[in-house]
Amino acid sequence: MDHLRDVLDRGETAHGCWLSLPNQHTTEVVARIGFDYACVDTQHGLADYTNAIAMLQVMELSDATPIVRVPWNEPGIIGRMLDGGAMGIIIPMVNSVAEAEAAVHACRYPPEGGRSHGPFRAAAQHGPDYSATANDRVLCIPMIETMHAVERLDEILAVPGVDAIYVGPADLSLSLGLEPRNNDDDARFTETIEHIAATAAAAGVVPGIHANAGLASRRQDQGFRLITVSTDAAALRSKLADELRVSREGGGTEDSSVY
Repeated sequence: MDHLRDVLDRGETAHGCWLSLPNQHTTEVVARIGFDYACVDTQHGLADYTNAIAMLQVMELSDATPIVRVPWNEPGIIGRMLDGGAMGIIIPMVNSVAEAEAAVHACRYPPEGGRSHGPFRAAAQHGPDYSATANDRVLCIPMIETMHAVERLDEILAVPGVDAIYVGPADLSLSLGLEPRNNDDDARFTETIEHIAATAAAAGVVPGIHANAGLASRRQDQGFRLITVSTDAAALRSKLADELRVSREGGGTEDSSVY
C-alpha cells in the first residue's frame, strides 16, 4: 500500500488510473494491471462512500496504492476516506495557504494535524502500527487548478505536509479563459503547467497532473512525476467503440480469446 510513496521517494515517475465507475470488478481489473496508483473519484465520479470503501477493499489484491479524490476540502470526509483505507487524498480547488493548511490538518494526526483517531478499517488493512506511522505514509495532494492557486503557488508549496500537487487541466483551462480540456496548442496553458511543475520540483514537492496515455511522455518531459494516464470510463468507451467499428467495417486482427 506504500508503493506510490516508494516510487516517488526514489525520484521515479508514477503512472495511475482514475476510477469514475462505482464498480468493484472494474476496480479489481484496473488495480491488477500494474498501475502505481488507482484513484477513486468521489468528486465528479459516480462512487459514494459505500462504493468507495468496496473499491478500496479490492485494491488490496494489487500493488496499486489506493487514493481518493474527495468532493471538497472538508475534514470529515477526508478523515472518513483515510479511516476507510485510502493512502492518499487528492483535495480539489485549493487556492490559498489557508486552504492548503486545512487539507494537511485533515490528513494528519496531532501534533502535525487535527485528524480524529478512529482508523476502523485502515488499521486492519495497513497493520497494527498504522496510527503511529500514518502521518509519514499518507499522501496529502492539493489540486492546483485555478490561476488564483497559481498566483499563490510558492506559498502553497511551502506549507509543511504537502507531499504533492495535482493539476486539473480542465478547470485550469477554464480559469485561463479556454475550453475545459488539455490545451497544449495554447502557449498560456503550456507555460502555466510547465511553471507549476518546475516550481513544485524546486520546492521539493511532487508535481502531478491529470493526463492520458498519449500525453504521458510529454508531461514527464515537462517535469511531472505523478501522471494519471487513463480512466476506467474513457478506456471502456474507447475500447467498445473500437470493437464496434471493427466488427461493422471489418479489418483488425483475429483474436482467439474468449470472454
